[in-house]
Amino acid sequence: MIEIKISTKNDIERLMSIRFEMLKVVNNLPEEYEYSDEIINESRDYFLNGDQMTVLAIDGDAVIGCASMSFLRIMPTFDHPTGKRAHLMNVYTRHEYRRQGIAQKMVELLIEKTWEKGDTEISLDATTLGRPLYERIGFSDSTECMVLTK
Repeated sequence: MIEIKISTKNDIERLMSIRFEMLKVVNNLPEEYEYSDEIINESRDYFLNGDQMTVLAIDGDAVIGCASMSFLRIMPTFDHPTGKRAHLMNVYTRHEYRRQGIAQKMVELLIEKTWEKGDTEISLDATTLGRPLYERIGFSDSTECMVLTK
């Protein structure tokens, strides 16, 4: 049976491992790819000290999936009087475990906990593969956002 749980600081090594596995898969990096010390150290610091919540999917001793919610606070608006918003990231399930509802369970747990915290909006950047899942859960396209990248 697959266990879906909110990670703690005690899960840091398993969390780091599944996140870096996910990054290799989604970026088509070779198995032997080595991450820079900067991304390793900053990722570890974020998971230990950042305003986030990460869910792990575990089968026996193996972590087979993850999903993270990053929390941010912006200036309050009429639509979001608390200014508390969240961004869903890094939803990943190992290939052999896909199409079993694991990602949906992870995301739904994060959404539930996010609403409990008082956040009023959840955004995400959807891949083509992930779009049907997010639409099923209730996410919709937004015309409100524009992005500038460096």
